[in-house]
Amino acid sequence: MRPFSARTTAPTAAERVRSILAAAHSMTVVSDGIHTEVRRLDGAGAMGHFHLHAPFEDAEAQTATRVPVRLELTDIAPTPVRDRVRARVKVTGLLAAPYDAEAAKSTCMEFGQAVLEDAQGRTYVTLHALEATDLDPIATGEAGMLTHLVDDHSDVVPLLLRLVRPHPDSGMLRALPVAMDRYGVTLRLEYPHTHHDVRLPFKTPVTDIDQAGPQIHALLTTARRLSHTGHLLS
Repeated sequence: MRPFSARTTAPTAAERVRSILAAAHSMTVVSDGIHTEVRRLDGAGAMGHFHLHAPFEDAEAQTATRVPVRLELTDIAPTPVRDRVRARVKVTGLLAAPYDAEAAKSTCMEFGQAVLEDAQGRTYVTLHALEATDLDPIATGEAGMLTHLVDDHSDVVPLLLRLVRPHPDSGMLRALPVAMDRYGVTLRLEYPHTHHDVRLPFKTPVTDIDQAGPQIHALLTTARRLSHTGHLLS
């Protein structure tokens, strides 16, 4: 578990991979040359279908025939932002037999490596890092929370924009929340030919999903205070 600190304002690669595995609604399983689309993960995420474990160390297991497997997942923003693919995750490993979608719900998978690919590049994540990381309490509720903000609270984003520094210039077409995690909210600012993301960190990391609402309200309170005291950025 990573200790929180005042400098922690964004999730690590391991935290992001674990969140994507937990919140995924679908994935592609590539095993024995066959691509299988698993479209309904029933709220259990990828790890509800695969149990990851360290490579076997005994000689018998090492010499046994095993089948390479690759899990492919795409993290898509739940809001209608430009370029909705936020990240891609690939988890590779070995199975005792070719993957069978009709078999038992949880399949044991000997872990090889996990790779996170996003706008920052490619990051490799070990099994130890995944196991040492607590699941973000917002991960499985993020989509519902963000769509609720956009659909039912249209005044929220203009308020949050008051916290963005430097203040967005007049060329911005629109701004929408693109992500939320235990450390804060990310807004995507869209311009005619480009876009960029801005993180608004919570005062303290969320340890329970019930804390997310109060943390968002705290950001909005700060934004309103800036307006009332005349400290808006030009």
